[in-house]
Amino acid sequence: MDALRGDKSLWDGLVEITPEKASKGLVQAAHTPQHFKYVEHAFENGHDRLDMDTVISMQSFDASLFAAGGAVAAVDAVMQGEADNAFVAVRPPGHHATAENAMGFCIFNNVAVAARYAQNNYKEIDRVAILDWDVHHGNGTQGIFYDDPRVYFFSMHQYPWYPGTGARGETGFGRGLGTTMNVPVKANTDAGEQKRMFEGALEDISNKFAPDLIMISAGFDGHVSDPLGQLRLDDRDFASMTESVKQWADQACKGRVVSCLEGGYNLDTLGETVRSHVAELGR
Repeated sequence: MDALRGDKSLWDGLVEITPEKASKGLVQAAHTPQHFKYVEHAFENGHDRLDMDTVISMQSFDASLFAAGGAVAAVDAVMQGEADNAFVAVRPPGHHATAENAMGFCIFNNVAVAARYAQNNYKEIDRVAILDWDVHHGNGTQGIFYDDPRVYFFSMHQYPWYPGTGARGETGFGRGLGTTMNVPVKANTDAGEQKRMFEGALEDISNKFAPDLIMISAGFDGHVSDPLGQLRLDDRDFASMTESVKQWADQACKGRVVSCLEGGYNLDTLGETVRSHVAELGR
């Protein structure tokens, strides 16, 4: 947020929205009632973490509801014409959270909650494409929509890496077969090659799936400087991928893009990377 506000010419053209907490019903469109209840009472029941990596405090439940609510508010802003597209600057991230469990810093799956909200509340939204370029595979998002033909999930991620899922052979199940695509990327792959992989995947997806809304799981831990990844992308690469997504959105779904912050753990560089991403969204 400091980086965004520090670019006055960019900031003056943005609309800042403070969300409300997502309701239980909205969260449970993507998660089981048991998971919601467990998170709601975890801290008061003496738990200091939800899994090995997901440490919590007494405020974590509220924070996770505001994060999911931010993604929902972004959908409303885009669908109601308040903004052309939206970036959701929230933590905790969401893409590892499965329908049943928190995982990998993620409590509720923000993009999944927002995708279900869009489908359930806007008659214009039937099909949603979720593009995940976090350095880690979005296993939670994939699992939630694995048998759903109305949601296309694409993940480009370092492989093998946490959480160990996301092989090319994972392509969906049942009616959702063929609406999941994984592009595993080896550590230290050249950034230009990774961008070509991303653009090739978008072309393949656009030839068989026409979304009414595109969502980005915008993890920036694929940045060359990030301590939790071993990929080589820089700010220009993320801006270029953003431009490619916008071009597809302009052709397919009236430019509707909602981007949600996922990973990104070098706090010296993350602000500028986010600023570059948001500036490209706003062009």
